Amino acid sequence: MDRTTPEPDVTPEAPPADTPDDTQHSTPLEEAAPGKGIAAEHGVSTAAGDTAEEATSEDAPAAEKNTPSGEAPATEESAASEKAPAVVEITAVAADPVVEGSTASDEGDSASDRPAGETPDEPVAPRKWRDRHAVAARNVGWTVTGLSLLLVCFALLMPTSAPKFTPGVFLRIPVEAVLGAAVLIGLPRRPRIVVAILSGAILGLLTVLNLLDVGFNMFLGRGFNVVLDWVLFDDAESYLKDTMGNGGAIGAVIAVVALILIVLVVMTLAVLRVSNVMARNRDAASRATLVFGIAWVTCAALGLQLSGPGIAARTTVARVEDRVNRVQATLKDEAAFAKEAKKDAFGGTPGDQLLTDLRGKDVMIAFIESYGRSAIEDEATAAGVDATLDAKNEALTKAGYSAKSGWLTSATYGGSSWLGHSTFLSGLWINNQNRYRTVTAGEHLTLTGAFQRTGAWRTVGVMPGVQKNWPEGKFYGLDNVYDSRELGYEGPKFSWSTMPDQYALSAFERLEHGKKRDKPLMSEIILTSSHQPWAPIPKMIPWDQVGDGSVYEGIEKAGKDPADVFYDSKKVKEEYGKSIQYSVNSLIDYVVKYGSKNTVLVFLGDHQPLASVSGSNASRDVPVSIVAHDKSVLDKIDDWGWTDGIKPDKSAPVWRMDAFRDRFLTAYGSTPAKR
Repeated sequence: MDRTTPEPDVTPEAPPADTPDDTQHSTPLEEAAPGKGIAAEHGVSTAAGDTAEEATSEDAPAAEKNTPSGEAPATEESAASEKAPAVVEITAVAADPVVEGSTASDEGDSASDRPAGETPDEPVAPRKWRDRHAVAARNVGWTVTGLSLLLVCFALLMPTSAPKFTPGVFLRIPVEAVLGAAVLIGLPRRPRIVVAILSGAILGLLTVLNLLDVGFNMFLGRGFNVVLDWVLFDDAESYLKDTMGNGGAIGAVIAVVALILIVLVVMTLAVLRVSNVMARNRDAASRATLVFGIAWVTCAALGLQLSGPGIAARTTVARVEDRVNRVQATLKDEAAFAKEAKKDAFGGTPGDQLLTDLRGKDVMIAFIESYGRSAIEDEATAAGVDATLDAKNEALTKAGYSAKSGWLTSATYGGSSWLGHSTFLSGLWINNQNRYRTVTAGEHLTLTGAFQRTGAWRTVGVMPGVQKNWPEGKFYGLDNVYDSRELGYEGPKFSWSTMPDQYALSAFERLEHGKKRDKPLMSEIILTSSHQPWAPIPKMIPWDQVGDGSVYEGIEKAGKDPADVFYDSKKVKEEYGKSIQYSVNSLIDYVVKYGSKNTVLVFLGDHQPLASVSGSNASRDVPVSIVAHDKSVLDKIDDWGWTDGIKPDKSAPVWRMDAFRDRFLTAYGSTPAKR
């Protein structure tokens, strides 16, 4: 038989097992095709970075070595002619590096595209989308990788307050990214995947905490405390129910939970994606990591910066350190404050030695929600608020009253009003929830409690913002508390506020102040109409038309929608100013109409409004005023240096809010307990 001309229609017989033949010749290729060639065909990377190209280079010598010298039977030549295209095809596929979006050859129906052992008559599986659209798939892959990298860098560099979100903040090199890349590149496959997943989950959690910091800085002027602030989410949910209804609150809660889950999952997938790409392109990734590492060290050594922060960033590391330090400080503060709360200069003072210079006076202590320094001094609100204060001061003067005013620095900002109330009344600096729980669980003397201890006053609280049982009333020394359920209001809510301030004062007159008593009255009154979102705002009506509050139905419906106000930076300031005017009008008009020669009014703000109204760099100062018909009451505080009238001057003294209790008790005849 002609060695070079294979006989047609004759199937070569299988060679003996002990003879080097084309079975041995083809074995490496058959192993490479299904194990490596097909993997490359479907764009799947083989373990430990093996590729079909390596298999091809190793198999060629094996084929030559297994062919007997000087022999070239027709069967071998036929086998070689059938195997050669497979080698070429595998080599062609492997030559295209397995990167994002890479695909196999489009020759899907050729013999080389079939796994070994598959006959030509067997149907070929349909090609995947990325096989049919190789270029588009590659572009999508690189786009996803790029977005993943950007997301990781964003999370590592993001600030914790809204005003700091500027382009310059993100044009920096995060050292955490450089170190993380170096670790991931050097790890074997399985440990790398585990580390990438854990790193992504941790980075997602830190991102959630950063978002909480942004929200807390916006509303409360401080970052999120991971030890103490979880309880505030209950209050946030209650606020949402009051302003948006149950359906809106549930929707908001679901949205927040979904956002947290999305952040955790997407961040984990992003880190894993970047890790896989670096592993498949190890040399290029190593070079890039080295370059960025050198750049970071250089920028750090030279102190290079753009417009503000340095180019060499260690934001996440510094933030983790800060959180750890804050946790440690919080735990230490808990023990230190418990000891501090037990110390009280007037704690052991007998009742007959307290407030001797106010005996016989009806004393009102009124808090105006969110009444801060910005209401008086900010250009957007000052004109209206100042005009109201001037007009009401004139009305007080005509009615025979005098007033003095100053500034107090509140322990809270933007919210958590109870921290301001408790600081003012207890004489302790209560700037977090843990301190509040500690002091209200004890027996520290409050200003209202001092009135109760004397036995010379009946003490009551008017709390329209309280909608459930309030055990703190006992701590504050109040004989009776009228909450929103006990004030008899039958009108509509004004967003968060359960009732207008004018109605709350009218109910106070009906239930307590207007009744005959055998003792003067000391009252703590919380006015809530100036609580965010500052829409709709009630309007003043004749006092004899207030009734049970039903008259406010039309006023509430004619008011503005909270959503149209709260998210508009200009409108929200305007409406905030109007709400303060309404609260001041309600309170001063009440004193002028229902007060007497024995009336003494102490009124103040509990905190500044949130940053979108007061400004990101606003102080925590609030105005405080004392109004009295008996001028001798104000003579007792002449040495305080306060401004005459109910509008404090810019140069008036500023005290911390916790200093007021002792100064007030001392000014009006109280004697510290002997030690």
